[in-house]
Amino acid sequence: MALTVPPPRSPLVDDERVSRGDRARRWYEHELGWATEGTAPVRLLTGLRFDVLELPAAAGHAALRRVGCTGPVALAGRTMGLLVAPGSADELPGLLDWLEWGGVALTLTALGTGGRIVAPEPPGWASGLPGAAVWLRPPEMCHEGESRLPALAGLGSRGGDTPDLVRLVDAVATECHRARLMHATTGRPTTGYSADQSPAQPLAFS
Repeated sequence: MALTVPPPRSPLVDDERVSRGDRARRWYEHELGWATEGTAPVRLLTGLRFDVLELPAAAGHAALRRVGCTGPVALAGRTMGLLVAPGSADELPGLLDWLEWGGVALTLTALGTGGRIVAPEPPGWASGLPGAAVWLRPPEMCHEGESRLPALAGLGSRGGDTPDLVRLVDAVATECHRARLMHATTGRPTTGYSADQSPAQPLAFS
């Protein structure tokens, strides 16, 4: 059986991707002070300025409807990434136990130190390649976004419109579990993973 050989990439296409990626890299480093890696695609390093919760997009959309105030939110295909305060990935297993989600199988992972995600197009940019990662809730500029990242401080007691990691994790876990039950009942797929296979820390196991 003959194998179909894909046509070679045009050097012009590759050059355009690198040029666009280089401009995106500079934007992230200069405007937000975030560490990056590569240019085609640009990757954002986790565990420094932020950690990331990754979950199926359908469960993420449902959770966002329940939790109004969050940090930045990215979408890459069927995967949603919620930016949270650095160090949160290490704290989340204990938080899930405290919220009585410990031991429940959830399609939820945390990226902390040593992880990386594909960088979404900077806010306001014209759409690039089909299926490229995008910001649903973009980061704030000029290094101010870090103070807005959901964190554990106060264990849900903080007031105002400050993002609350406890409420966010509880909502995310609920929707991941609900999606898993729906999949078990209907057979509909509910999971999706980012194209960039970064080191991920499982938050709960069956």
